[in-house]
Amino acid sequence: MIKAVMIEDDREIAELLKEYLNRFNIELTNFENASEGLGAISKKNGGFDVLILDLTLPDMDGLEICKTVSRTSGIPIIISSARGDYSDIVAGLEIGADDYVAKPYNPRELVARIRSLIRRKNGGKGKTNLFEIDEGKMAIKKAGETLDLTSAEYELFLILYKNRGSVITRDFILENIKTMSYESIDRSVDVLIGRIRKKIGDDPKNPIYIKSIRGYGYKFYED
Repeated sequence: MIKAVMIEDDREIAELLKEYLNRFNIELTNFENASEGLGAISKKNGGFDVLILDLTLPDMDGLEICKTVSRTSGIPIIISSARGDYSDIVAGLEIGADDYVAKPYNPRELVARIRSLIRRKNGGKGKTNLFEIDEGKMAIKKAGETLDLTSAEYELFLILYKNRGSVITRDFILENIKTMSYESIDRSVDVLIGRIRKKIGDDPKNPIYIKSIRGYGYKFYED
């Protein structure tokens, strides 16, 4: 079982997540204040596999907690934030957070992100790829079924997939897709993303695999 620790002062959210995550074999322990949470994590990481961290807490700023945990512990960190300022998210990622989810979010998305981080922490051991790439045939399969992608869609998917876990900017995409004109506007990238999401079964309102990073570009996650 995956053991997750959360620092979240909203007790109702914590209880709902605890019940939901347990269905996916994830045991959640929540602390409503920073001092108790940091104390539990410091005890040999508390045996925890991942930290879910709210940025807005009554006794300590979440970014300071993120910095402390990143400096003293090897536990992966997922920022959970309702803050509208994306500079806080970027700051969190720069000081050691591994991922983030913006509130309100679909709990199933949190499950996917937790599993993704655990796989990366374990070096991908025991992982079965949902997507299969055959670059020789320029073919991509999802769960064994070949996707019907155009050349531009294939190239874009390949860029995102090879760099999964990293934010890829629209400028980078435009410069590296041969089948797209260099004069293409950013919106054309968004259109391609929309078509790919539809073909891989990714809900555009609550995407699991291809996540939009406002003001930057896109990030690919594989459940």
